[in-house]
Amino acid sequence: MTHKTTIHTLSALRALYGPMGDRSAKKALPQLDAHASRFLALSPFVVVSSGHANSQELDASPRGGEPGFVKALDAHTLLLPDAPGNNRLDTLENIVSHGERGAPVGLLFMVPGVDETLRVNGRALASLSDSERQLCRQSQRVPKLVIRITVESCYLHCAKAFMRSGLWDTTRQVDRTAALPSLGEMLRDQLREFHGAEVPAETQAEMVERYRKTL
Repeated sequence: MTHKTTIHTLSALRALYGPMGDRSAKKALPQLDAHASRFLALSPFVVVSSGHANSQELDASPRGGEPGFVKALDAHTLLLPDAPGNNRLDTLENIVSHGERGAPVGLLFMVPGVDETLRVNGRALASLSDSERQLCRQSQRVPKLVIRITVESCYLHCAKAFMRSGLWDTTRQVDRTAALPSLGEMLRDQLREFHGAEVPAETQAEMVERYRKTL
């Protein structure tokens, strides 16, 4: 007899975990409030999740800047400035693929030292608006474009995951040079194994210096 080892229905899932608590059900807001706006103003880091309109593939991309680099135009609108990267453009291609209706996105905002996070869901467009780009100006540059997000829901996520992981606990940080090869060495090995390509391995110090020029 074959035993089922995966769950395929919501009823089976709820039978395992039970109903959602009343506070959890009510904490999702249809717009930003004062607490969410304050969290945004303190946050220098967000993970943006998106998907391509013509693919099942999903993408989660980290974005960083000065605290408050993601701007709240109002209770329903966020502006996320784009910054120089490797030109894969995974997030931007996902957004553009959905056309004028905008792409569904999920954002997870973090504040160093704070175990709670802010989750925002909405629809995103790639904006070339000069006024929006100027609003997102940072000390280094005016962004080529900004991601404009229409907020559909937001809520504060509890601290349990960060408490379990001890993410901000400095005593649990690893020694980067002892724990892992440099990124250049890992890429060299991966390109060799999967593409048969031979590329020189950039040292971690060389990579950091190169990155600093385009931060």
